[in-house]
Amino acid sequence: MAAAVVRGGPAGWRRWHRRVAAMVCSRAMASKTPVGFIGLGNMGNPMAKNLLKHGYPVIAYDVFPEACKEFQDLGAQVTDSPADVAERADRIITMLPSSPNAKEVYTGANGILKKVKKGSLLIDSSTIDPAVSKELAKAVEKMGAVFMDAPVSGGVGAARAGNLTFMVGGVEQEFDAAKELLTCMGSNVVYCGAVGTGQAAKICNNMLLAISMIGTAEAMNLGIRLGLDPKLLAKILNMSSGRCWSSDTYNPVPGVMEGVPSANNYQGGFGTTLMAKDLGLAQISATNTMTPVPLGSQAHQIYRMMCAKGYALKDFSAVFQFLREEETL
Repeated sequence: MAAAVVRGGPAGWRRWHRRVAAMVCSRAMASKTPVGFIGLGNMGNPMAKNLLKHGYPVIAYDVFPEACKEFQDLGAQVTDSPADVAERADRIITMLPSSPNAKEVYTGANGILKKVKKGSLLIDSSTIDPAVSKELAKAVEKMGAVFMDAPVSGGVGAARAGNLTFMVGGVEQEFDAAKELLTCMGSNVVYCGAVGTGQAAKICNNMLLAISMIGTAEAMNLGIRLGLDPKLLAKILNMSSGRCWSSDTYNPVPGVMEGVPSANNYQGGFGTTLMAKDLGLAQISATNTMTPVPLGSQAHQIYRMMCAKGYALKDFSAVFQFLREEETL
């Protein structure tokens, strides 16, 4: 009897099932509460888009209004300040360039804490000083809300694909609530411990990344000058003990790989300025903990020199080009 209700035979059934599925999906989306997102730059933009793709209504803010235009067109609500975001959402993700930016967004005159609701969950995915994360967590706690640091690894490509790794620090009982949102943007969400430990994991990772990228650039440059074809050398390195992410996934030599910044005049990706900033954070932490990091210190100096010599806006893998041009180093 039921079959007689749906006209058009098998094709009619398929259309009916699609309509039912669409209604179920719409109800699921409607049940998701809004998520605030502050900071729509190279990383924040694709991260916020992935929240939208998973059905979360997004309430967006960026200091540059033009960054918000695209999100308005995608159906997100755009606000005039971080405080306005906090007034409309009780779950907020921030993705900001530096510690001063994070302080301003959270504690500034129009910051989140001006209008934050009690019980709100605030997740900071910026890479900042672990001490600043702890400072912000205390200020947030005084307002009856919860702060977690959740910096990311993977770069712009992983942000677009939703394959980021999140390193999360904060109250363990709140981890599942944070994970619900973070899994919309990442394939790995790792709990690291108390507030600040997410940042600690991130700056250790980026210090190692910088060192390995410089090492890859040096090895490739030397091999090329010794007469080796760069693609052949990369192939050998990647089947040998020298293999690393910088050699097999993000090779710094133009022409060796497609789809990486070195194939596009080092445009896009993870900027040299940001790498220098992260290495500076590692140096501060190393000083505070009296930890010897000689290669980290040298990497920091190299990336600072790159910033001073016109590489600030290029991807950090441009260290290959920098070393080729710096015969006196």
